[in-house]
Amino acid sequence: MRSLVTRRLCALPMLFLLAGFCGATLLRVAPGFGADERELDPRLSTETVARIRGSRATDRNIFKFYGRFLAGVFTGDLGVSRSLERPVTELLRERLPVTVRLVGYGILGAWIAGLGFAMATALWPRGAVVDLAGTVASCILLSLPAGLIAILFLYWRGPLPIALGLLLFPRIFTYARNLMERAYGMPHVLQAQARGIGRIAILFRHVIPIVAPQLGTLAAVSVSLALGAAIPLEVLCDQPGIGQLAWQAALGRDLPLLVGLTLVMALVVMSVNTVSDIANAALRGRL
Repeated sequence: MRSLVTRRLCALPMLFLLAGFCGATLLRVAPGFGADERELDPRLSTETVARIRGSRATDRNIFKFYGRFLAGVFTGDLGVSRSLERPVTELLRERLPVTVRLVGYGILGAWIAGLGFAMATALWPRGAVVDLAGTVASCILLSLPAGLIAILFLYWRGPLPIALGLLLFPRIFTYARNLMERAYGMPHVLQAQARGIGRIAILFRHVIPIVAPQLGTLAAVSVSLALGAAIPLEVLCDQPGIGQLAWQAALGRDLPLLVGLTLVMALVVMSVNTVSDIANAALRGRL
C-alpha cells in the first residue's frame, strides 16, 4: 500500500509536466498555428503586420516557450492570454467555478440515476421493466451526440447539469449493471441465494463490496468524461466555463491559455485517478 502511494505521488509531477508539453507540441505542429486573421486586414500597415508576426515568434521554439512557461508556473504566473489579453490565472479563477458546478451536479445526477437503475436491475431478473427502460434509454442516449443534446437543452432552456448527466448515464448504467451481473454469478453469491437470503441483503452484503473497486475506477473515469462533455455544452449554450474558454483559445491559437488549461485539466484528472487507485488498493486489501 505504501509503495503504491509512493509510486503514484512520484509519477504525478512527471505526468503533469508531460501532459503540458504534449499539449503545447500538438498545438504548435497543428496546421495554421502561425496564421493570424488580423494580417488580412487591408487597413494595417506593413510595420503593424510585422509586429503581429513578431509577437508569435517566441512561440516557434516549443522547448524555449515551455521552459519559460514552467518557470512562470512555479511562481504562480501562467502568462497572458494572447486572444483575450488577460492573465490566464485570472481567467481560470473566473471560469473554473462554473465548470466545477456543471461537472459536479452532472456527475452526481448521472451516478444516482445510473447506479440506481443498475441496482434495480440486479434486484429483479433480466427482462423486467426496469432493465428494459434502462437499456432503451442507454441506447438512445449513446446514439445522440453531445452537440445535439446541447442544442435541445438550449431550445428548451433546460438545466445543463441534467444534459451532462444524460451524456454520462448510459456509460455508468451499462458498466455497473455488467459488473453486478458477473458478481451474481460468483460461488459465494450463489450459495447465499441457495440459503434463501433476501435479495436486498445479498446486494448490499455480497455484491456491492465486490464491485466497489471497479465502481471507484469508473467514478474517476467519469470525471474526465464529464470534462470532455462539458466543452460542447458550454460552447453551444454560452456558459462561461473553462470548456468555452478552451474553445475560444483553440480558435484563437492562444498557446499560453491552451497550455494553462491543459495543465489544469491534467492535474484534476490525474489527481482523481491517483485517489481512486489508492482507495481501490485499500478496498482490495480489506476484502
